[in-house]
Amino acid sequence: MQSGLFKNLKMRNIIFKNLTSSDRRKKIIVSDESFDKSGIHTHIQRHLICSVRKIYSEKEITQPLPHLYVLKETNTQKQTKKFILKLKGSIYTIVGNNLFLITFLHSLKIEMSILNTQPLDTSI
Repeated sequence: MQSGLFKNLKMRNIIFKNLTSSDRRKKIIVSDESFDKSGIHTHIQRHLICSVRKIYSEKEITQPLPHLYVLKETNTQKQTKKFILKLKGSIYTIVGNNLFLITFLHSLKIEMSILNTQPLDTSI
């Protein structure tokens, strides 16, 4: 039986991972969260991947173009919604007398599904 402050709180499942390579040149951060609210089950996944590469000569210097990918999908038969965003890019930085290229990929995925017989609002 719940009472007082915790009476209206709902349970959230959260997984968080922070991985770094042994040479500290690559890092991966992941979070995975799921919860139920107002009759809707929501699952959110976030990823961030970064890698660092030392640039030794001017021939290696190029500016990779950033990429943005967005997908929104609604399935009225299964009463689900899905939103995916991926952003890939790079930046150069100087540390001391050394030039480094940092590349990154960030992704966000949100999936929502209905828990009961309420119609899914497609205006979002």
